Amino acid sequence: MDIQIQAVSKEEEEVLHNLMEFYIYEFTKYMSTIKINEDGCFDRFNLDAYWTGRNHHAYFVRVDGLLAGFVLVQSQTEEEPNSIEEFFIMRGYEGKGIGSTVAEQIFAMFPGRWQVRQSEKNERARAFWRNIISKCTKGNFAERFDERNCSIQEFTI
Repeated sequence: MDIQIQAVSKEEEEVLHNLMEFYIYEFTKYMSTIKINEDGCFDRFNLDAYWTGRNHHAYFVRVDGLLAGFVLVQSQTEEEPNSIEEFFIMRGYEGKGIGSTVAEQIFAMFPGRWQVRQSEKNERARAFWRNIISKCTKGNFAERFDERNCSIQEFTI
């Protein structure tokens, strides 16, 4: 299985938005506030920073050349650590180690301080991130919960 992380260009923004529809749909089971619009689509993410900012990075995940997901990363600044803003692997690719491989590659691309957060009800995501972060840091990470009970893992790669 060939797993690739490919930078998304501004010209590919519509493809990213299309993939994000699936991602947002998945979140409807955790967040009742997400509603579909009358046109049958969800509200679009504002991706402007990914085309204009030097600390925002959008990537497609491809498996054997086919789109399988995406990752949005905010890279470290003096004030803020690296962070996974959004991470999505399509269901047909789950359980095959693709997400772990992609996460490890992303961490390697942006060495330094990291922060990864998950929604309060998304136990699958919490378990995934705890496992991969523990593996990558040999268990050397801290976890805390914010005021909304979102889990946040902090570590250095």
